[in-house]
Amino acid sequence: MTDQPVILYDTTLRDGTQGENITLSLADKLRVARMLDEYGFPFIEGGWPGSNPKDVEFFAAARKQRWQTARLAAFGSTRHKDHAADADPNLRELVAAETPVVTIFGKSWLLHVTEVLGATPQQNLDMVADSVRFIVERGREAVYDAEHFFDGYRADRDYALSTLRAAREAGAGTLVLCDTNGGTLTDDLLRILADVRATLERDAAAPAVTWGIHTHNDAELAVANSVAAVQAGVRHVQATINGYGERCGNANMVSILANLALKTELGLTPPGGGDLGALTELSRSVAEIANQTPNDYQPYVGKSAFAHKGGVHGAAVAKVERSYQHVDPTAVGNVGRLVVSELGGRANTAIRARQLGHELEGVLDPRELSRLIKQLEHEGLAFEGAEASFELLIRRNTPGYAPPFRIVDYTCLVEQRAGRELLAEATVKVEVAGEVLHTAADGNGPVNALDGALRKALGAFYPVLDGVHLVDYKVRILDGATATAARTRVIIDTQHGSDTWSTMGSDTNIIAASAQALADSLEYAIWKSGAEVQRRGERHFARSNGSGEGGDALAAAEAAS
Repeated sequence: MTDQPVILYDTTLRDGTQGENITLSLADKLRVARMLDEYGFPFIEGGWPGSNPKDVEFFAAARKQRWQTARLAAFGSTRHKDHAADADPNLRELVAAETPVVTIFGKSWLLHVTEVLGATPQQNLDMVADSVRFIVERGREAVYDAEHFFDGYRADRDYALSTLRAAREAGAGTLVLCDTNGGTLTDDLLRILADVRATLERDAAAPAVTWGIHTHNDAELAVANSVAAVQAGVRHVQATINGYGERCGNANMVSILANLALKTELGLTPPGGGDLGALTELSRSVAEIANQTPNDYQPYVGKSAFAHKGGVHGAAVAKVERSYQHVDPTAVGNVGRLVVSELGGRANTAIRARQLGHELEGVLDPRELSRLIKQLEHEGLAFEGAEASFELLIRRNTPGYAPPFRIVDYTCLVEQRAGRELLAEATVKVEVAGEVLHTAADGNGPVNALDGALRKALGAFYPVLDGVHLVDYKVRILDGATATAARTRVIIDTQHGSDTWSTMGSDTNIIAASAQALADSLEYAIWKSGAEVQRRGERHFARSNGSGEGGDALAAAEAAS
């Protein structure tokens, strides 16, 4: 059956949601299903209607929608050992879901049969056959998932094979071998797969079936095992987007698809005519809906998948891009990046600056800029995690650059007294266009208060800052051996509209490090908003500043607005 096309069966909405900290609402599940359908997946497993009301509601809602390429599958177990098939609540819910495909899982491992289900070996075989037959007789395509198959095979080969025969004889058209515990090594998996196929395909007058694979990642081999199984003739592959799933996750459908398309003689095209170049967008969109931070280090689609930090790597990629990349990143919708750091050379620095829109030639010496970066990182900064600070470094070393403001000085006070809430207050003097403003603000902590005082001073001149928000604040201790005297690095993530940027500061004083990062984040926002905004702020200042006192100017500006 190896002339069959490879069938990708997505189980993100069922097996993927069993991953820790992953919860999808009904609306989320419908959104993901629609995205998978639009991408072209032929099978989408929507959930287990016998296990929870949300999945029942999902299938009810799905029946009202038109699906372009996908056939929906409902998932459930074999009947209970004490129930007849037509009286089993789980099987009745599977049929009521009205999906064209039903996937039934059954036990292959005698440990589970006797110790978990409390059934006899023969009872389990009857449960498998009765359940599959019940589904097939009601006009559904039956996929049989042989749970714990590889563990069951190692424990009792003949019994594990007998469970597959029971499902096949009852009408299952697809037999899926599941590495449920995720611990099978690739050579062992291929050996077992070859024996299973050879043995069952020798059975006289046995109906032909499609062989499938379902792997978990507990031994970090889920993708490798799935791809190897396909190369050995398996044509039905179950996996989840981004590898979401229980424990260490399932096989990652994104990596499987990219590997089969770009790395094998199969040259698998995306299902349903989908665009392989949209794979990165699909991965990140599903992560967003699942409220998961995209994995920067995920193969093919991660932000760092084609990032180059080492100087030798950067210099080589600058000459021949594929010299340190196993595929063209644009093939999967990703981009290559050069990371600016102390490990990078002048090539990394110059090329990354050019990617950000800054030509150094004739303006800055890349060698000198690279030397400066190495020195600053030695002092605790880290430009690879704060590219906005890197851009500002270029701007500040460009002839003629005038900063939009300068912090003259600041004070932060924290007061805790018995019977009172903690009080944090910051005062700051900021110079803008040759004038000095002196402002103060309270906050729930010293950094929050400092942020408030800075914004109060600058808001009259740069209204764009009203829409700028801090979205993350991270502190890292760089030399923990010095305890509370340790140097810290602060990274602030800031957002304005759809743009997000990171800035940093480093000092033995956490407030000083935070002030650096805060100032950079606001300066970057002002610079990115354009010079016209800055001039408008200066004109606003000129109109408001009748007395020449910063506090009066701010009050007048606030009154005017």
